[in-house]
Amino acid sequence: MASSKQPPIALTIAGSDSGGGAGIQADLKTFHAHGVHGLSVIAAITSQNTRNVTAVHPVPLAHIRSQLDAVFDDFPIASVKTGMLGNAATVRLVARELRKRKPAWVVVDPVMIATSGSRLLDEDAVDALIHELIPLADVLTPNLPEAEALLGRPLKTSKQLADAGKALLALGARSVLLKGGHGRDHEVVDRYLDAKGTLDIRHPRLAREGHGTGCTLASAIAAQLASGSTPRQAVRRAIAYVQRALKNGYRPGAGAAFVLRH
Repeated sequence: MASSKQPPIALTIAGSDSGGGAGIQADLKTFHAHGVHGLSVIAAITSQNTRNVTAVHPVPLAHIRSQLDAVFDDFPIASVKTGMLGNAATVRLVARELRKRKPAWVVVDPVMIATSGSRLLDEDAVDALIHELIPLADVLTPNLPEAEALLGRPLKTSKQLADAGKALLALGARSVLLKGGHGRDHEVVDRYLDAKGTLDIRHPRLAREGHGTGCTLASAIAAQLASGSTPRQAVRRAIAYVQRALKNGYRPGAGAAFVLRH
């Protein structure tokens, strides 16, 4: 017998991945796996597979705005996750709409460079990201290269990494999850910081390259927040979810990257 209870609703504002492993496609699969009804606003269309990104087409601002109007005017959106936005104009538009709509939770994944190395955010958009979108974030989820780009300095030593979390928090987000997946140690250390302090979440490094892990992690956090978790609970549960999904991942294409089993 079907349940009459309505699932919570989460929105992803991101790019489309034609290969199905990252972006909007990964976000919606993640929402579904968490029992959350997923909405999407597509900010860019990529030609992409498990090997590389061959083309990026930014969606016109007027159509991004119309998508935002369509979902916010109809659905009680509990959380919003932003991913690939592509350029400064889109970042500013999304930030302006989020300030206007005031969703309860905002997760910002500052997507800049694909796993394959392709650039997914114009260099002039970083300033808009720092000054307009990140201050709206309840959880900011940069990996190490993204953190270096946001702070404008290398993060190589233990002291640099220790200082980075506080510097990222000073950009205005209410909490930061500095992801450790780009490190080289056998153990991955994801560092979460908020007003209460620092929490290190440690787990073994899996001997495989994942495709869409960052998108999936941010979406899982958004889904957990929409379902009533606190940010700390959401981050812990989302990391555990990505670990399971990557461990059980598969290679649907010719590339070396594993797609997560959402």
